[in-house]
Amino acid sequence: VYQPLADVKLDFGDSHKDCPLDSYVRELDLETATIRMNYLLGDIKFTRECFSSKPHQVIVTKISTNTPGSLSFTVSLESQMHTSSHVNGNNQIVLEGGCPGQRTPPRENTEETSEGIQFAAVLELQTGDGTGVIQNIDGSKLKVHGSSVVILLLAASSSFESPFLKPSESSKNPRALSLSTLDSVRKMTYFQLYDHHVADYQNLFYRVSFDLYKDLYSESCNTLLNRDDIPMRNIHVQSSTSEAAHGISRVSTAERVKSFAFDEDPSLISLIFQYGRYLLISCSRPGTQVANLQGIWNKDVEPAW
Repeated sequence: VYQPLADVKLDFGDSHKDCPLDSYVRELDLETATIRMNYLLGDIKFTRECFSSKPHQVIVTKISTNTPGSLSFTVSLESQMHTSSHVNGNNQIVLEGGCPGQRTPPRENTEETSEGIQFAAVLELQTGDGTGVIQNIDGSKLKVHGSSVVILLLAASSSFESPFLKPSESSKNPRALSLSTLDSVRKMTYFQLYDHHVADYQNLFYRVSFDLYKDLYSESCNTLLNRDDIPMRNIHVQSSTSEAAHGISRVSTAERVKSFAFDEDPSLISLIFQYGRYLLISCSRPGTQVANLQGIWNKDVEPAW
């Protein structure tokens, strides 16, 4: 069974809890496989962009604001597995751990061992505008203070080589592989990584075009998936240029799903179709494992199945 590796924990402090809900927007762009999120805190706009790069094997996140020196937060790596983490140098967090040596049914694993597949993740922080300070907190966290753009690069690896090879027989060094991956992209800019990612993804995504929409709906409606956990009434999504031209306001995907029962919007069908293709392109490529039900999307150490 797939196991969750780690979570990147971002702590912006209590002040960010006061952001107006109607300023919060989160979206998944299916054409570029990029997540975007932004919200307002006073006059400061906070923006995040995140994508997973197949060509360079890193997850890239850019956090930025529209006001110089207004970006400060603490970051750490946390895992449900048996792990240890520490700050490496001035701007890296290294997490290492192992999976249980034997798969047991849910809630029956009472023996805590890590004799299974070994793994590592390395998170590297870069201040994109050259401003700000990165501090070591308690030897396991990093704190950014006084910046306006921060790039997070996450590389991970495991000792898995083959389903027919025991974990103890693996010769792979997950920590060394993760560090090597980051070394290979360190001199690349965010936009260079993004361009390579988009070119690789769109080479597959643009193989299929499938549009179902009403006369007033634009095609761009089918490539933007908006999701959020806050109440639907508080989700505001910006309208595209073509939709605005037709006098149509963009609504959240959650609201579109809810209204489908009485207003069968055909563009939602093509949106979900393309969302499925995005998931398959993102979770399984030549040389990796075949997509299988939840697979890598599993968030639990002991899933029900």
